[in-house]
Amino acid sequence: MTNIPRFASHNEYPNDSIEGMDLQHLLHPSTNLAQHQQHGPVVLESADGIYVRDNHGKQYLEGMAGLWCTAIGYGQEELARVAYEQMVKLNYSQLFAGRTNEPSVLLAEKLKQMAPFDAGRVFFGLSGSDANDTQIKLIWYYNNAIGRPEKKKIISRKRGYHGVTIASGSLTGLPPFHAAFDLPMPGVLHTSSPHYYSEGLPGETESEFLQRLVDDLEHMIEREGAETVAAFIAEPIMGAGGVVVPPEHYYPRIQQVLDNHDIAFIDDEVICGFGRTGKAFGAQTMNIRPTTMSIAKALSSAYLPISAVLLPEFMYEAFADRSAELGNFAHGFTYSGHPVCAAVALRNLELMEEMDLFAHAEKMGAILQQRLQQFVGHPLVGEVRGKGLIAAVELVRRAEPRETFVPSDGVGAYCSSACHEAGLVLRNLGDSIAICPPLIITDSQIDELITKLGTALNQTHEWVNKQGLR
Repeated sequence: MTNIPRFASHNEYPNDSIEGMDLQHLLHPSTNLAQHQQHGPVVLESADGIYVRDNHGKQYLEGMAGLWCTAIGYGQEELARVAYEQMVKLNYSQLFAGRTNEPSVLLAEKLKQMAPFDAGRVFFGLSGSDANDTQIKLIWYYNNAIGRPEKKKIISRKRGYHGVTIASGSLTGLPPFHAAFDLPMPGVLHTSSPHYYSEGLPGETESEFLQRLVDDLEHMIEREGAETVAAFIAEPIMGAGGVVVPPEHYYPRIQQVLDNHDIAFIDDEVICGFGRTGKAFGAQTMNIRPTTMSIAKALSSAYLPISAVLLPEFMYEAFADRSAELGNFAHGFTYSGHPVCAAVALRNLELMEEMDLFAHAEKMGAILQQRLQQFVGHPLVGEVRGKGLIAAVELVRRAEPRETFVPSDGVGAYCSSACHEAGLVLRNLGDSIAICPPLIITDSQIDELITKLGTALNQTHEWVNKQGLR
């Protein structure tokens, strides 16, 4: 077996247990369904701060902030109070046909104040996927409105992650999210991944690699015709693609190409936004000038689902003119601007300010990155990379020159399970172990994370040797 079994057999679960009912009733997202039926679920029962506990009483340091999202940590009673009070006052209202509600208006105002570009308007949704789906529709609508109906193609990147709807899943550049789903849809292109360690050619310097990335993008635009390309979308630091940090000067060089061809830059801040990289937004850490921005996850620290698209006023003006002709701007969701979600998100951002959480994240991020360096030179570790409180440790058969394990070896999955056994929740992205703790993590808790990760890496090394995988 390639991973550590948590349970001997699902047959041990009574049908009326949570585990047994899970196996009977749920279709799990992003899960190996066959393995899940064999091993069964981990049932999380409670959480507080940066720790979660399962229904057997075992405690884990939550090193992934859920799914990159519980920035302010678990069990924040102030957010529960705000949700309750808003539910009692106005549990639902919609934004269709000019109706509004106070939490949505105040949250939109707050986001415009925080944005690292001149944001004019805010559109609310519920997830990063629907935000990026909306981004495609808005750039299409905009180009139609200003008389450029042929300018519609979107360039994403290999290994990028932007969601799982038909449109946002097409933007995603990870093959498992396309296989058997008939994706990507037409009009979505994928340029080179900016990961020098895995994508650099033998003998190629990092500056030569960067030039090749710029040339690849330029040639793609020339091949397609700049008049047909509407936008380029990127995460400042790739998340699900392996926590990829592009080379220095990557974004300014890419941005110059986009500017030369009048192509919009969609900044996907769903993971990097609100302190993750040590700044309020990844755009500030990575020197990006967004045209538009997608946000979600840490916007509410995942206490309630909410996302947003921030766009410049000049796009809104074009929307308003076109909707006057058509009679309606016909896009939106039932839960766009849900007052309870908006109220919780607004208070979450206020608490972050009151706690000076971005400065804390910057300080703790520097500590995390420094302490992760102790794994450089470990027999299984090829690269340690990251910024702020997001990082990855890549497991390889040999570090230099890079030689990877065969995916079917399941080394990353084994290490992730070893972390679980050690009381640490991390996530393997292939053979890269991702690290993304809540922003409230402390110095001593980082030490705990590092110690448990070290235990798991050593256990994985022993297993690799026993299996004859090196």
